[in-house]
Amino acid sequence: MPTLQAQAIALKAKLYRGFADSSRLSILEALREGALTVSAIVEKTGLSRTNVSNHLRCLSDCDLVTSEAQGRYTLYQLSHPQIAALLTLTEEILRDIARGMYECTNYTEEHPSFQEKESTDE
Repeated sequence: MPTLQAQAIALKAKLYRGFADSSRLSILEALREGALTVSAIVEKTGLSRTNVSNHLRCLSDCDLVTSEAQGRYTLYQLSHPQIAALLTLTEEILRDIARGMYECTNYTEEHPSFQEKESTDE
């Protein structure tokens, strides 16, 4: 049985996987400004409606976004204000380390260990 520390680390890794997909991250970034409908998210992100709907379902299942029906529309918003704060903090960190991240080849989808790790993590 994993230790509590190992479980906590695994849970953190799972949270960060929610942010790791560029489509999900685009949606979260769009929702930083406030609640939006699917159509508004599609417009802000340039993603297809199907892609947005699929990722919103994922983000909702993991409690990163919440939804509220308003007439014939559903409004989506970040589930916690600290998610927006985390995105802001990420920008601040990237200002300091952007060059290293840009040049890093370890976290690209083309990197062999990335594909192996991602396929065994699920």
